[in-house]
Amino acid sequence: MTNSWVVSATTPEHPFPLENLPYGVFRRGGAAPSIGVAIGDEILNLQTLAGAGFLDDLGQKVVAACRAPVLNDLMGLGPDAWGRLRVTLYSLLSGDVAPDVAAMLVPQRDVVMQLPARVGDYSDFYASINHAMNVGAMFRPDQPLMPNYKWVPIGYHGRASSIVPSGTVVKRPSGQVNADESAPPVVAPTKSLDYECEVGVFVGQGNALGTPIPIGQAARHIFGYVLLNDWSSRDIQRWEYQPLGPFLSKSFVTSISPWVVTSEALEPFRAPLRPRAEGDPKPLPYLSDETDAQRGGVDVTLEVYLQTEQMRRSGGEAVRLSVCSYLEMYWSPAQLVAHQTSNGCNLQPGDLLGSGTVSGTTQDGRGCLLELTARGKNPVSLPGGESRRFLEDGDEVILRGTCRREGAVTIGFGECRGRVAG
Repeated sequence: MTNSWVVSATTPEHPFPLENLPYGVFRRGGAAPSIGVAIGDEILNLQTLAGAGFLDDLGQKVVAACRAPVLNDLMGLGPDAWGRLRVTLYSLLSGDVAPDVAAMLVPQRDVVMQLPARVGDYSDFYASINHAMNVGAMFRPDQPLMPNYKWVPIGYHGRASSIVPSGTVVKRPSGQVNADESAPPVVAPTKSLDYECEVGVFVGQGNALGTPIPIGQAARHIFGYVLLNDWSSRDIQRWEYQPLGPFLSKSFVTSISPWVVTSEALEPFRAPLRPRAEGDPKPLPYLSDETDAQRGGVDVTLEVYLQTEQMRRSGGEAVRLSVCSYLEMYWSPAQLVAHQTSNGCNLQPGDLLGSGTVSGTTQDGRGCLLELTARGKNPVSLPGGESRRFLEDGDEVILRGTCRREGAVTIGFGECRGRVAG
């Protein structure tokens, strides 16, 4: 661990050491939103830093982007600018205390985090083969995977307007449900509210309409990563999804963690993609790249915790429901970018791509209650005699992500929280 004069950043296992430096947008009191960088328990206010001239050597575009109220302009500058800014921030926060910079720190406890970017478009993929197999087996035991799964990254267009920052209350949605197929559907509050443990990819530089991003360049178009919870109403989804897929069952809210962990911070945790099983087809040429195959995976451990209303009242801690690895994905982040743009679709700075539910190969690695409970047939047992088939009012879901590797400093994503309200 490199020494930082921000003492809290040197705490072992702190998610935000000097080696991380994730970006976010915060609001303090009645002030306008500002871009900040998390360092330990503090936030370095980049608006103030830029206004004081500390970033002048990086050029006017970087200065203007750091003074903006969201990250989109910075995202659009590309990896060379991101790298130069990171080097400057690292230098300012390492070594001996810098009094002028210290005056620009804001305690995280004193702020309200905002969405880090204006999300113009949101796509959600289905990139975990374990999740696809588990869910498919529930509905199609003889054919869990559709014939196209191993050839094409499956995805759908989500609803950008209902993406919210961690901590936003999740209102239980109502919709058409049809529990009794012999009777007409009714409109009612969902009884099968679920979470989905995902990783979100924020796009940096986009592409011109009609110009695909080649797989070998796709990683350079990724600004960073967040935790993502694509809340889902399974009973609404079950009725509406045929033949076009989910719609109102997912568009009511999607939560993301507030800090964007950059691609550069994740470099020490790059890893080969999950090996394909014998007999699986090789990715088509537009999805195939040797560098991506060897370094396109990101070693993030993902955990899901649940705290019920009863637990809070009794002082009980949240209980862990599952733990899995982002390395389990069948399709890489770069492959998602390449596929999204392969038809000429134009991505823009701040667009968000969800991985789809991340699940492992074991029971405790399943990333949603639909899988954990086998569609509600096998309730999850909780402390205090409680159990859950699906989420109840008052339940709070907490996602956590951590990167650990021998020889590297541990970094984290912080948390993505959401509490269900009736």
